[in-house]
Amino acid sequence: MTNTAVKLTSLASAAGCAAKLGPGDLSKVAFPLAQAFSHPDLLIGLTEPDDAGVMRLNSEQALILTTDFFPPVVDDPYWYGAIAAANAISDIYAMGGSVLMALNLVAFPPDQPQEILTEILRGGAEKVLESGGVLVGGHTIMDDEPKYGLAVTGLVHPDKIIPKGSQAGDVLILTKPLGVGIVNTALKNGLADEAHVQAAMENMATLNRTGAELAQKYGVHGMTDITGYSLLGHAYEMARFRKTDMHIHFDALHWVPGVQDYARREIFPGGMGRNRAYYRQFVILPDSMKNDKVIQGMLYDPQTSGGLLISAAAETADALLDELLANDVNARRVGEVTAGEGRVVVH
Repeated sequence: MTNTAVKLTSLASAAGCAAKLGPGDLSKVAFPLAQAFSHPDLLIGLTEPDDAGVMRLNSEQALILTTDFFPPVVDDPYWYGAIAAANAISDIYAMGGSVLMALNLVAFPPDQPQEILTEILRGGAEKVLESGGVLVGGHTIMDDEPKYGLAVTGLVHPDKIIPKGSQAGDVLILTKPLGVGIVNTALKNGLADEAHVQAAMENMATLNRTGAELAQKYGVHGMTDITGYSLLGHAYEMARFRKTDMHIHFDALHWVPGVQDYARREIFPGGMGRNRAYYRQFVILPDSMKNDKVIQGMLYDPQTSGGLLISAAAETADALLDELLANDVNARRVGEVTAGEGRVVVH
């Protein structure tokens, strides 16, 4: 990792490097605003809590708009910038779109070396370039705590938007290993192995571009990216759209190196507890997991720049998975979808 004069994670607030407003709190704050904003060409807005907003421009194009930023999750400034950018860009891919352009969103302490900020912005710019988009500017303020991310604009055909959703009979595919929230917490507490941190950084900085392009190719029924509300939280969001049940097989999940060891030591981010407190009402666990703090901590772990959870038709799922693997996407088949009540069932 790059040798910096200060550990970036030490500058983040004690509440957690990438803490988000809890899912229950967010619904109370944001969704009542939905009735105030309507437009005949607004295809996805506050009434459909999807990964990004979508506005139809014409019969062939719709504009996707999203933003995301957070304090440092790793100490290396270049990797922090790349991870934050990949995370923000991911919402465009989760809608099945392509990246058009991006704006930097920056908060930086005035007493810290400018070289650190230069590296953060370099990491972000290289990810925008890799996405096929153009970085067109941004906004910077001074703050005691560093924060970085992007406002991103993308394009998608109005008839090819991939929503959060699923259909009974679908197969669930996950395109990245889980557990980066746990590794990041171990890093912040000075308990992480450097090899585990490196693997987690590479996982988080990997774009979801290939997964999204192949999902479009195979006409999948639904998709979302796994971020702060954990695998189970985001799976529930997909289930509730169509009143299906998402069946997740714990043994089929894959994890970044070191996660099981840190979990056994109960090194969990604060967001894990908030996720579990809210989403457990929608989750059915087997008896063997109901009192297992380790397994539940792993399942409710908030992710940063996680993979895509894809709900694909059973007849095309094997071909999609084969092509993902052939294109170096670390994907796994992790479950299936049945008719149901909008729940997540863990096996």
